[in-house]
Amino acid sequence: MKRLLLTATAAAAAALALTACGTTEPAKDTAKSPEAGTGSAKAAGPITLTDSTGAKVTLDGPAKKVVGTEWNVVENLISLGVDPVGVADVKGYKIWDQAVPLKNEPKDIGTRGEPSMDAVAALAPDLIVATSDLPPAAVKQLQKIAPVMTVTSADAKDPIGQMTKNLDLIAQATGTTDKATTLKQEFEAKLAEGKKSLEAAGLGGAQYAFADGYLVSNQVSIRPYTSGSLIGAVNEKLGLKNAWKVQGDPAYGLGTTDVEGLTKLGDDVHFAYIANKDDDTSTPFTGVLTKDKVWTSLPFVKKNTVHRLPDGIWMFGGTESMNQYVDSVVTALTKK
Repeated sequence: MKRLLLTATAAAAAALALTACGTTEPAKDTAKSPEAGTGSAKAAGPITLTDSTGAKVTLDGPAKKVVGTEWNVVENLISLGVDPVGVADVKGYKIWDQAVPLKNEPKDIGTRGEPSMDAVAALAPDLIVATSDLPPAAVKQLQKIAPVMTVTSADAKDPIGQMTKNLDLIAQATGTTDKATTLKQEFEAKLAEGKKSLEAAGLGGAQYAFADGYLVSNQVSIRPYTSGSLIGAVNEKLGLKNAWKVQGDPAYGLGTTDVEGLTKLGDDVHFAYIANKDDDTSTPFTGVLTKDKVWTSLPFVKKNTVHRLPDGIWMFGGTESMNQYVDSVVTALTKK
């Protein structure tokens, strides 16, 4: 499957495909703002929504028994106060998305690229929330089990806007629109607070490059997060300047480079990354690169302006993951 980070180990191979949590194909431009039809999300009666594919999704009422096929969807559900009954790759979620931990013990429905139809059917869900990264054939099978609402996984043209659109759509389907409003307000406040802290530390407009990296077949692959990535968009809201010159993909805004490519970042750059202690392939910056002459000669390595941010911040998550990311960036860059 053309997937990224299906598990902590599979992430390494998928990194080469320049994907985030989904597909090498660009996200479709069919994403639409959620529209309430015959009822609102707060109503006890039927709800009709238009999902990101333009399909109408009708529910008997606010969904309570919900299955999530992707981690950003799962995070949104939990943030909205809805504990999903089924989650794809529960173990992976617990490792990579610690900003919004699971509060229940959901059924593991298989991988994010290939959910088990039998496992989903056994849950008898009110709603299945998928992303545009899930293969159409899988969506058709899921539609035989329960209503399926698809959200656009990512959009490099408006990463933050897409994130909040997805939150709003899921909130309408679950009758939690007030909570969604609160989450968005908290996110905006966190951005403003973070920007103010960085400016106070003299870091307004600082050159900043965020990446992750993987060791694949003894080769280090580095993935730049350009301005089109969710992380990149948040960085710019914080007043940081994205130092990457490479082009990102149309959906996730992710690029590709190697250690030699890091020499193009310039002399006055803060370099930050996220790895995971439970995945040895994701930590080349503290592993094999420590003995690499190109890496050790880089100006930001010599100046010690390389920052490993805390594990468990899902780079493709929702508002709460991004809140955690903002806190981690401010702490790392302003640390004396």
